[in-house]
Amino acid sequence: MATRKGKSTSASKTVQKEAAEVPKPPRGYSTDAFLMYGRQKTRHWDYQHHVVPPLSASSTFRLESHQRGEAGFCGFADPELTRPTKPHIFIYERLDEPVRAMLEERLAAAEGAEMGVCFASGMAAISAAVAHRLKAGDEVVAHPTLYGCTYSLFTNWLPRYGVKVRYQDLTQAPSRLRIGKKTRIVYCETPANPTLQIVDMEAIAARIAKANEGRSQEEKCEFVVDNTFATPACQRPLEHGVDVVCGSLTKGLSGFGTDMGGYVATSESDESSLLVFRKDFGSPLSPTPAWRILNFGLPTLSLRVKQAQASAFELADYLHEHPKVARVQYPGHPASKGYETARRQMHDFHGEFAPGTLIYFEVKGRNDKEAAARADQLVDTIGKKAYVITLAVSLGQIRTLIERPGGMTHSMLPEEVAQTCGIGAGGVRLAVGIENPDDIRRDLEKALKSLD
Repeated sequence: MATRKGKSTSASKTVQKEAAEVPKPPRGYSTDAFLMYGRQKTRHWDYQHHVVPPLSASSTFRLESHQRGEAGFCGFADPELTRPTKPHIFIYERLDEPVRAMLEERLAAAEGAEMGVCFASGMAAISAAVAHRLKAGDEVVAHPTLYGCTYSLFTNWLPRYGVKVRYQDLTQAPSRLRIGKKTRIVYCETPANPTLQIVDMEAIAARIAKANEGRSQEEKCEFVVDNTFATPACQRPLEHGVDVVCGSLTKGLSGFGTDMGGYVATSESDESSLLVFRKDFGSPLSPTPAWRILNFGLPTLSLRVKQAQASAFELADYLHEHPKVARVQYPGHPASKGYETARRQMHDFHGEFAPGTLIYFEVKGRNDKEAAARADQLVDTIGKKAYVITLAVSLGQIRTLIERPGGMTHSMLPEEVAQTCGIGAGGVRLAVGIENPDDIRRDLEKALKSLD
């Protein structure tokens, strides 16, 4: 991203930049507790005795002097300048806002990052995570199995701005990963959407670190991971050498299917660039969804994931043994590819194995055409007759959702690309909710029995 050179404003000269600090719970308390309570005293809100933080409803904030306004604006003028003085000076909602700032602080703690930035959607966050540091001539290396809209961003938009995107299977031996002089970002999802492929983050991070030896800061390659499927309740990519983690707030972190948002968590050195990018591209998370995610989504995250994950274990076993299912991919099932890697890197806040709440399975058929037709029949039967499983896109909600990636969330992928990504003709994605697993199984059994 192009930056403005020259002398900083007088206000910026007065900024006293604090040392980077990863937000943490009080000594002896768990991350789960911090996601519910945060800091008892927060720099993001003057009134500090609330039980439930207030909801800000003002798009602009009153200033006592032009000097205060100038000091607040200085960090939003140029990515090379520091963020506003601390405690924060709130000026205009698109720049910064107290409820969103509190949510960002807790998300940073959840991911083990120095800072977090929230956006209006997951795709806005993904776009910012990669684009804020790219310029024409740079290259992105991406794992080919991606969320459909991310694939569209990388295929339809980045090349228009002179950024080359090259796809390479990151589940192969790390030594095969080719990082060129112009490679600035290596990008993946793990588990990947929708096939739940697992990328060994530590191995890829080590490969990138080796490639960065001798490079200037401007030339270094960063490892960016979308953590939407796992959420920080199941893994924290930064612990495995990843530089930047991004993801959707709409899914597991919100949890109730009522709010849309996205986030980026990384080191404080990227803070100003991300904030200026968010300001100029106009994609901040609004206060109302931020407030709901802060007060309902994060405090219940661990409980929701624990319940849904327990059901996912049972359902993966059930589907694996079903005669009408060709294959099952679930990071917690020993027969699934990537299981051993998942056991190493997917853990909850207490160190227990946490393979998540998503299952991908493929319906049997004598050929691709029949498999696709049978998968369509399966989800249509569920859409019309199921009680606890809902035919809908999205995931991470308290309700169990099912969809057909090939015809829905990943329909923009050309057929040959879908095959390369491992999306089978009969592929189905099941996002397990918190219902009783027997009830979920009952709906699946009825639908599978209906298959011709």
